[in-house]
Amino acid sequence: MSASLQTATETRSGKGHRDENFPVASHLIHPRHRGAILAFYHFVRAGDDVADHADLTPERKIALLDGLADALTGRGPTDSEAEPLRLELASRSLPPTHALELLDAFRMDARKSRYADWDELIHYCRYSAMPVGRYVLDVHGEDPARVWAASDAICAALQILNHLQDCDKDYRNLDRVYIPQDYLDLHGATVEMLGADRASPELRGVIRDLAARTLLLLDEGAVLPSLIDDLRLSLEIAAIHRLAIVLTRGLLDRDPLSEKVHHGKAGFALTALGGIVGSLARRPFRGRSLRALQEASQ
Repeated sequence: MSASLQTATETRSGKGHRDENFPVASHLIHPRHRGAILAFYHFVRAGDDVADHADLTPERKIALLDGLADALTGRGPTDSEAEPLRLELASRSLPPTHALELLDAFRMDARKSRYADWDELIHYCRYSAMPVGRYVLDVHGEDPARVWAASDAICAALQILNHLQDCDKDYRNLDRVYIPQDYLDLHGATVEMLGADRASPELRGVIRDLAARTLLLLDEGAVLPSLIDDLRLSLEIAAIHRLAIVLTRGLLDRDPLSEKVHHGKAGFALTALGGIVGSLARRPFRGRSLRALQEASQ
């Protein structure tokens, strides 16, 4: 089929929520919220697959992403990728803002393949990652003023962690480099080093520095589970946060070009369980976190 006739449905990679590095609407989430989260995931997955499609021109990618946006907002024809989320949003009286911001990130991916510095990368994360956490929190009725900032830090960290884990694949398959150029320059590394079978000492230095900075984001977001009213969501985020810490620490010593960074199933489960148990242990003291946040905002 020619690219001009393709739709967002026909560009799907086949990847689903069970293939992601972190839990997506696991059974910790209450059943009444899982449908809304999965509808959001499938819509976003469709957009991501468009942005990552190797055979589409940037112009065609943007046209398909615009079609998804129009279907979601009712400005265009219905689309099977958008309709479940449109119905979920309508049933909960939620705006499409977060989903539309993610489409903006995919438009960036269609047009942009290099990042100059950390601030530019965080700007990308503002649209590619932070809306995910905000949407999940909004679905649960959490207070944005209380939880969005910590969620934004965790979501940015997760996005950058994924970039570091997949830095070689992004470069080889898409000629896309999320590692900021100023970090490469600082260590005397080059983009072309991402195509090697093993990271050079210079590139290892870049990855270590970015992993260390990502750990600071995770420290910034560590309070989030204690700020969330919904216990089940709090435990889900605690598990994700713990997994992210372990994986990011691994990048301080491991080479994502030649070594496996992802967890196996057993390690994944044990690490997540550790996060859940730790969060439960801290839950009786969450009032302190709430008071500290209130005092900081005064």
